[in-house]
Amino acid sequence: MLLLEYGEDCIVVDCGLAFPDEEQLGIDLVLPDISYLRGRSHQIRGIFISHGHEDHIGALPYLLPDLLPAPIFATRLTLGLIAVKLEGARLLDKADLRAFDPDRHPVLAAGAFAVEPFRVTHSIPDAVGFGIQTPAGRIVLTGDFKFDDTSIDGRMTDYARLQRFGDEGVRLLLSDCVHVESEGHTPSERVVGETYDRVFAEAGGRIFIATFASLIARIQQVIDIAHRHGRSVAVLGRSLVNNVRISQELGYLSDPHGVLVEAGAAASFPDERIVYVVTGAQGEPMAALSRIANGDHRDVTVGVGDTVIVSAAPIPGNETAVFRVINKLFQAGAEVIFGARDLVHVSGHASRDELRRMLDLTRPCHVIPMHGEHRHMALYADVAIEAGIPADEITFAENGDLIEMTSEKVAVTARVDSGYVYVDGMTVGEVGDVVVRDRRALARDGMLLVVVSVDRETGQIVAGPEIVTRGFVHIKESAALLTATKAHVRETLGDYADSYPTADRDSLSRQLREATAAFLFKETRRRPMILPMVLEV
Repeated sequence: MLLLEYGEDCIVVDCGLAFPDEEQLGIDLVLPDISYLRGRSHQIRGIFISHGHEDHIGALPYLLPDLLPAPIFATRLTLGLIAVKLEGARLLDKADLRAFDPDRHPVLAAGAFAVEPFRVTHSIPDAVGFGIQTPAGRIVLTGDFKFDDTSIDGRMTDYARLQRFGDEGVRLLLSDCVHVESEGHTPSERVVGETYDRVFAEAGGRIFIATFASLIARIQQVIDIAHRHGRSVAVLGRSLVNNVRISQELGYLSDPHGVLVEAGAAASFPDERIVYVVTGAQGEPMAALSRIANGDHRDVTVGVGDTVIVSAAPIPGNETAVFRVINKLFQAGAEVIFGARDLVHVSGHASRDELRRMLDLTRPCHVIPMHGEHRHMALYADVAIEAGIPADEITFAENGDLIEMTSEKVAVTARVDSGYVYVDGMTVGEVGDVVVRDRRALARDGMLLVVVSVDRETGQIVAGPEIVTRGFVHIKESAALLTATKAHVRETLGDYADSYPTADRDSLSRQLREATAAFLFKETRRRPMILPMVLEV
């Protein structure tokens, strides 16, 4: 999420989510913290969405109530995908959704801002960037892009408009940089279709293709190639089913030969006549591919003679989950094709030459690389310097940085509240960083519950300490250690009754924790989470 603010006017660009990394145990989704915006929704002149990927629209069902009544502006496909999400969250009737066509609606007024969307090619149709005219000059936000002149849907990047921006003057370019480590140009999506064509010709049994639910262009290629090889296509996974339906209704996905069939009917087709497109290319445990690999899917199994194409690159942090699924598919006897074996996925992001071309087209005074990690931003700076941008006209920014742009300068001048809001099951924001840290500690070292009972009148310890442990040691195999721990704790607390009642239960709890922790660290060099419990009898 990006916020642009001038006086009493502000606009929001994108409203996405992140998926948890391996350290965020038990977390389902990660949302941006919009504390800075709460109570100021009346100043938001519009929420402008660049395209329909989860990291750009996924937070809307959770955050929109705090952003209303701001209208949402997006292209038709993106707006359709948003509408499905808002309908599921029972927010559709409250949302003000406004579709635009960058070819027919060149400028959208939003208070002090004039927003001019322009087409870009990406791995989902109807993607745009934004040229935003502000009182301090024009900002060009590339969105996620690459320069694919043979895109599946035939919609090209609007080079002419980018050139015009450059001719008229660009004060600041905010550029995608996540694929800067790759030299040259990112291959066209059509290259994946060539691989599919070859695999379809060679496969004798069923074909499973796991991909992102939003890769509409890739699904279109599956439909076209399946028709050429006499196969029908069934879609498995709720998000895929919804996206295919919306894309067909809006005209972004075509099936003129009736290749698509219901998943239930697909079971009656001969193996050599069916293709399944499934969710789960990132190894998500509840997605269709994982359930098929585990033998848990109610309708579909996988085995000898089947071919599985994992048509996605693992998101950093997901590698273990992805290869766990691939291993199970091989174990079941399937032929599995993935990125290390064949060209089954291409990025939707610009490589170095394309990033350089964007700089040459827009010729900005200042640049800020975004949508990348620190290494990406640093490498992008090298590209910008090669393109003639002075080093002091390149700014690195982090989440929460407030960037001030004037006609004289662009610089980080302050920070605002930012961070992560966690979605855990049905709860949003109730689990914070402290809880996540506790989960990491439990996962790493386990826990002990240390229980003592004291006489409420005399303060005498009448029972315990008793120890219950989970994830630290096995009780039977470590009986000697636990017995020694109890003896040490009992000795340490021997004088507790002498100070009662001036010492309270909290004091005893603290002594329990400290005594147990010190002894166990001395004996094991481990630091389990220790939960003291004092019972008064």
